[in-house]
Amino acid sequence: GVLTTARRQPTATLLPNGKVLVAAGLGTSGVTNSAELYDPSTTTWTPTGPLTTARYFDTATLLVNGKVLFAGGSNSSSGFLASAELYDPATGTNTATGALNTGRREHTVTLLANGMVLAAGGVGSVGIINSAELYDPATGTWTGNNALITARKGHTTTLLPNGKVLVAGGQGSSGVTNKAELFDPVTGQWTATGVMIHSRSEHTATLLPNGKVIVAGGMGISGVTNKAELYDPATGLWTATSPLNIARRLHTATLLPNGRVLVAGGFGSSGSVASSAELFDPATGTWIPTSALTIARASHTATLLPNGKLLVAGGVGSSGSISSAELYDVGLGSSNSWQPQMTTITSPLNPGGSLALTGARFRGVSGASCGNSQDSPGDFPLVQLRSLESGQSWFLLATNWSTNSFNSTPVNGFPPGYALVTVFVNGIPSTSSIINISVSTPTTPTLTNAKKLTNGSFQFAFTNSVGAVFSALASTNLSLPLYDWTVLGGVTEISPGQFQFTDPQATNSLQRFYRVQLNY
Repeated sequence: GVLTTARRQPTATLLPNGKVLVAAGLGTSGVTNSAELYDPSTTTWTPTGPLTTARYFDTATLLVNGKVLFAGGSNSSSGFLASAELYDPATGTNTATGALNTGRREHTVTLLANGMVLAAGGVGSVGIINSAELYDPATGTWTGNNALITARKGHTTTLLPNGKVLVAGGQGSSGVTNKAELFDPVTGQWTATGVMIHSRSEHTATLLPNGKVIVAGGMGISGVTNKAELYDPATGLWTATSPLNIARRLHTATLLPNGRVLVAGGFGSSGSVASSAELFDPATGTWIPTSALTIARASHTATLLPNGKLLVAGGVGSSGSISSAELYDVGLGSSNSWQPQMTTITSPLNPGGSLALTGARFRGVSGASCGNSQDSPGDFPLVQLRSLESGQSWFLLATNWSTNSFNSTPVNGFPPGYALVTVFVNGIPSTSSIINISVSTPTTPTLTNAKKLTNGSFQFAFTNSVGAVFSALASTNLSLPLYDWTVLGGVTEISPGQFQFTDPQATNSLQRFYRVQLNY
């Protein structure tokens, strides 16, 4: 297919209705504010409402309310935009929202587990910056946050399963960096984590189903690199894995339904645009060449569609900005008659709720025909949730299932927002459906069961909305403003809707006051 507008460095967002919004970017006549929609059912592109501001090197975030937040970027070779706007799929129009406190481009944004958006780093009017800020969809405003430890642009951010955000690499004030750090939404603090083996910027970072993050390619100290490495959140350490077959930067990396990561295009070591593509297999730690793009491109987009195919759109080629788009088919090789089908699904899914599905072919071919102790049936459905924004994926446990139904155990702790639901039977995926994982609406907490423990610690509890995220604060002076209170850490949800916090430092204070704060 062909986009209505050639564009380099655009954004692409899979919308709740299954269409893909591609917007802005650098076109053949300069920076554009145009936007268009791709419909997988018809494989056609149609224009939609333009952005209020032309921009590229900006970011696009699908919010929990279904709108798309565009933030920052540039509308010229040297400009730095602070403006932000919201696209409403229901009306196809963009409206202005609160501006960033700092104009920036080549930054990152991350949708947090509390529904807020974290913007970090980038380059602004004073050069490469370390500032960070938070967008609250409820108020439409940005508030400043503690700064990154290291100023950087062209870095990556990844929402980890523990709710923290991993920032890795980028171009710093002294060149490309191998430094990495973590943002904790509970405390609002940045802390250093293990340094990467290789310094790099303009690379990719992909969250794997096992919770590790694979970082690949980018611009290194000595040029474009093919090095790849894995970050383990459990240890905070990086380990080397097999290198890419081709060194590349400004490429794309996408986790496919089969668990492999597809890397495509980018600029190669000679500066030319690459058409090659390859697959990372987490099971073997190796890269496998796959069919090449029909057109060499870099600075393009790659979007996983509900039908399991990958949409690659726009970018820059040997002759400038590209208007073409193409589809990658994973090609599982199974008959369509074996594919499970979903007909109804729970949406929105409230925190602590169970996912209920109905459909057909939720049972496949049993693998237990041999009957020995090492055999096990493979005809049961596996149901996967995959966040559209963070890429986090969970396989849900079942309370009961049959040929045409599936009910999960309660779902707690999955990132809010929109997610793909996929049924796998005998390893064959269904066409995915898009559901909304709703955000809890907390009430004002009332602390109860306050008591001093035998070891001198102090403990309190309260009830609130399932899945809400709180932090505990303390002070020895009740009259101090809230920003002068000490953040002690996150409050634990010991069971759905039941929260508890224990302060082991209470033994050091004769008098100590406590508050809990909702983490916006």
